[in-house]
Amino acid sequence: MIARLFNAPLGDGEHAMGVGTVGSSEAIMLAGLAFKRKWQNKRKAEGKSYDKPNIVTGANVQVCWEKFARYFEVELKDVRLKKDYYVMDPYEAVEMVDENTICVCAILGSTYNGEFEDVKLLNDLLLKKNKKTGWDTQIHVDAASGGFIAPFLFPELEWDFRLPLVKSINVSGHKYGLVYPGIGWVIWRTKQDLPEELIFHVNYLGADQPTFTLNFSKGASQVIAQYYQLIRLGYEGYKSIMENCQANAKFLTEGIKKTGRFDILSKDIGVPLVAFSLKDRSQHSEYEIADNLRRFGWIVPAYTMAPNAEDVSLLRVVIREDFSRTLADRLVEDIKNVLKYLDARPPHIIEAVTEALVEKDPSLKSPEESKLDVIKAKAASAVSALLEPHSEKSLRAWKSFALPKTNGTC
Repeated sequence: MIARLFNAPLGDGEHAMGVGTVGSSEAIMLAGLAFKRKWQNKRKAEGKSYDKPNIVTGANVQVCWEKFARYFEVELKDVRLKKDYYVMDPYEAVEMVDENTICVCAILGSTYNGEFEDVKLLNDLLLKKNKKTGWDTQIHVDAASGGFIAPFLFPELEWDFRLPLVKSINVSGHKYGLVYPGIGWVIWRTKQDLPEELIFHVNYLGADQPTFTLNFSKGASQVIAQYYQLIRLGYEGYKSIMENCQANAKFLTEGIKKTGRFDILSKDIGVPLVAFSLKDRSQHSEYEIADNLRRFGWIVPAYTMAPNAEDVSLLRVVIREDFSRTLADRLVEDIKNVLKYLDARPPHIIEAVTEALVEKDPSLKSPEESKLDVIKAKAASAVSALLEPHSEKSLRAWKSFALPKTNGTC
C-alpha cells in the first residue's frame, strides 16, 4: 500500500519490496546498507577499490544519518546551508558527488523548518552527471515527515519513484502516518535495489520468513495500527486530515506574523509546521520565549540552524491532527503574553546573573561548557522564581542562591 502511494513501478500481482522498522532511524540504516553493498559489489566487479565509500547529504539532515555514517564507516559529505536557504542545494550536492559516492540523500521535510528539498532538480542534475562520467549515483529520499503529507497535499510534486534515480524511500508511521511510536518503513523501487545477500531466510516458524533488520524481537501492534489507519481512513481520510493540518498551520502563521515580532522561516510547500525567529534579539532571545511558554503549558523547542547558519535561532510548532484552531488561537495569545512579560523586565537578566557569578568565581571560566550551563540553568530558575509576584519562598530562594555569590547589584 505504501509502495503504491509512492508510485513504485509494480506490475499486476507484483509484491513491493520493503521493511517495517522501529522508526525512520532503523529504516535509514537499512537503506544506507543496501546502497553501500550495491556500490561495493559494483566496484569489486570492476576491479576497483571499495574501501572509501561516501554519502552526500545536506547539513540539515537528522542525526541518524550521522549515526549511519559513523557506525558503518561511510564518509559523510554535507552541503552547508546558506543565508536564507536552509536546505540542501542540489547543484552543490551534485558537485560533491564522486566515484565513491554510494548515494545522495534528499529530505522531504527538513527537521529545522519543514521545507521539502527539490528532489526533481537533484534527479535531473544527477542524470546529466552520470551520463557524463559513466557513474551510476542514485538517490535516497528521507521522507520521515513528508512521506505521508506530499501524496495528499501535493500530488503533482515529483519526489518519489516517478523519478528514475530514486531507489529507496523511508517514512515514519508515527509522524504523519497517524500511528503511535515507533514504526517506520523503508521501501525499495524494485527487488533488484535490495541486495539479496542482505536478506536472511528462516523456516523455523513453519514457512520461509525473509528478514532484513537491525532490531530483533518487537511487537506487531504498530504494524497493525498502521494497517488499520490506512484501511479505516483511506486516501480521502488522510487527505482531509492533512488539509486540516495545513489550514491550521497557515492560521497560526498569520497569527504569529500579526504580532510584528517574528520572521517566518517555514514554507508553504512542506510539513505543516510553523518555524519562526525574532526580528530583534537585542532585548530577548528565542530561548527565553520557549522557557516562558512552558508556564502556559507549551513545549515549543528553541534551537539554532544547522552548520553555516548557526547564527539563526528559531522556534518551531509542529501541527498534528489534534492541534485545533482553538489551540492555535490560544498559542498566539500566550506568545503575546510572554512577549509582554519579557518586555516589562530587564533585558537578558539571566545572562547578567550568569556573568556576575562567573566574575565572582573565576573557576567557572573553565572550558567545561556543561559546568557553565548548570550555573546558567540555576540562574534562570532563580530569576524566574524572583519575578513571580508575591512569592516569599521564591525571594528566599533567590537570596540564598545569588546574593552570597555576587556583589549584590543583581
